[in-house]
Amino acid sequence: MAVTWEAGSISFAHETWFDHGVYPTDWGFTAEPLTLAFLAAALLLTLAVRLVARIFPGLDVPALGRLAPFMPFAIRLHLAVSTLGLLSLGFYLSPAMDLKANLTGVLLGAVMAVVAITMATGWRARWGAALLIVAGPLGIVEFGIWPVLQRIDLLGLAVYVLATGPGRWSADLEAGRAVEPALDDHARAIWALRLAAGVSLIVVAFGEKLATPALAVHFLSDHPELNLAQQLGMDMSGLEYARLAGGIEVLFGLLLISGALPQACTVLVGIPFNATLWFFGANELMGHLPTYGAMLALLVYGSDPQLRPTVSLLLPPSPRRRTDLARRRRDREAWAARRPSG
Repeated sequence: MAVTWEAGSISFAHETWFDHGVYPTDWGFTAEPLTLAFLAAALLLTLAVRLVARIFPGLDVPALGRLAPFMPFAIRLHLAVSTLGLLSLGFYLSPAMDLKANLTGVLLGAVMAVVAITMATGWRARWGAALLIVAGPLGIVEFGIWPVLQRIDLLGLAVYVLATGPGRWSADLEAGRAVEPALDDHARAIWALRLAAGVSLIVVAFGEKLATPALAVHFLSDHPELNLAQQLGMDMSGLEYARLAGGIEVLFGLLLISGALPQACTVLVGIPFNATLWFFGANELMGHLPTYGAMLALLVYGSDPQLRPTVSLLLPPSPRRRTDLARRRRDREAWAARRPSG
C-alpha cells in the first residue's frame, strides 16, 4: 500500500492491484537497521496504546453501540457487494487475481457468486462463510500463495459470520435455522475479525514494500504524486519513503490486532483507506469493502460499554475466560431482545 497526500489527506492503495509485474524479494532491505528501527517503533507504539487504554478505554456512544446487533448483517452485506463487484470486474478475491476465460475461471467465479448470494440473502449464510474459507486454498492452486495471503482479511469476515450466524434481516433467521448471537458469539467474532484485518495489513506491508522495495519504488516512479515527503518539500527518495510507509502499515496492523482504543484506531486507519477511493476508483472500492466492514464493526463494538472489553482481548474468548469479556454478561435472550430506541 502506498501512502499518498493530496488535498490534505493521507491515502493507502495496494500496489499489486495495479502493477502486475514480477519483482525480486529483498529480505536484506527488511533487515537493515533503519527498517528494524521502524518496526520496533511500531511495536512500542502499540504497547503504549494498550497502556493508555487501561486508563481510558474509550467513549460510550449509544447511537453507535445500539447498532451492534446489526453488525452480522453489515458484514454480510460488505462481503456480498465486494465479491459480486470483484466478480463483475473479472477478478477473484482481489484485483490482483484475474479470472481466466476457461473452465477454472468459470468454477472460481461460481464460488464467488455463491458466496455473494448467501451473504446478501442470509440463506445458508454459515455455509457461504465456509465456502469463502475454502475459496482461499482454491485460489492458491490457481494464483499462488502470496496474492491469497494478502486477502486474509476475508478469512476474518468469514469466521465472523460463522461465529455470529447471519444475524438480523436474514433468511436463516426468518426460517428459524439461526438465532440471534449472544455476547460471547460477538466476542469470538470480533477477535477473529480484527486479527485477520491486522495480519492482512502487515502481510501487505512486507509484500509490497519492506520485502519487495523494487515494487514500491517502481510504483512511486509511475505515481510520483504519491510521495508525500517530496510534496512537502522533503528530500526523501522513493526507497526511503517506501520504508517509512511500510513501517506505518505495520503499525496500523498491530493496532488492529491489539484492539485497544478501537474508536480512535479505527478513525486513524479508516481515513486513509477511504481516501484512496478518490485515486483508484472501482477496483479499490471492491477490494477494500471487507476492510471497511471490519472497521465499521470495530467502531460500533468499541462504542458499546459491554462489547468494548471484548475488542481488546488478546486471546479468543472461551468458557474459561468469560470473566474477561465484561463484568456483567448478558444472556442470549437479553441480547436477542435488544432493539435500537426510537
